[in-house]
Amino acid sequence: MKSSAADFYRTMCALTESILYTGTGGDTLDLASGVAAGAELLHRRTQGGNKLMFIGNGASAAISSHMATDFWKTGGMRALAFNDASGLTCIGNDFGYPHLFEKPVEMFADEGDVLVAISSSGRSENILRAAAAARAKKCLVLTLSGFEPDNPLRALGDGNFYVPVRSYGQVEVLHHSICHCLLDTIVATRR
Repeated sequence: MKSSAADFYRTMCALTESILYTGTGGDTLDLASGVAAGAELLHRRTQGGNKLMFIGNGASAAISSHMATDFWKTGGMRALAFNDASGLTCIGNDFGYPHLFEKPVEMFADEGDVLVAISSSGRSENILRAAAAARAKKCLVLTLSGFEPDNPLRALGDGNFYVPVRSYGQVEVLHHSICHCLLDTIVATRR
């Protein structure tokens, strides 16, 4: 058992070193530079009064909920997650599952807000539709994805974090850590 724990964390460390960030110009940055760019994007928008909207399915929904709370509680930024159970079941029932996040973005997004779209595979239709809806509302989009380097979500953001592994657990843990790192970076710049 001991070696499997050591192997797990050795792999996580190696994966952390391989996380990439791409911006709208197609420039690729390492994790540290990407966090600086992503934190600046989020900080600039929220300092101007805009809000952060977090979305994700399954474990990514849990990350979204956690991080929306931390961004407003610790970071003092307006942030919310679109994952209320009654709202999701209503939208899924009335409009269909592909529209689960698109409809709230259409209703609640204001120009200049930031959509933080989290998807391990980067292929969830409801996440992709929400990113398109955010673009139509003139919001910025920050994505966190994994699995394949050409996943469609990775091409939709103004900033895109990509974890190059095909394992839900590893991608989810690293997405969560990236979000915490973004928040900690923003909070540190205010001191």
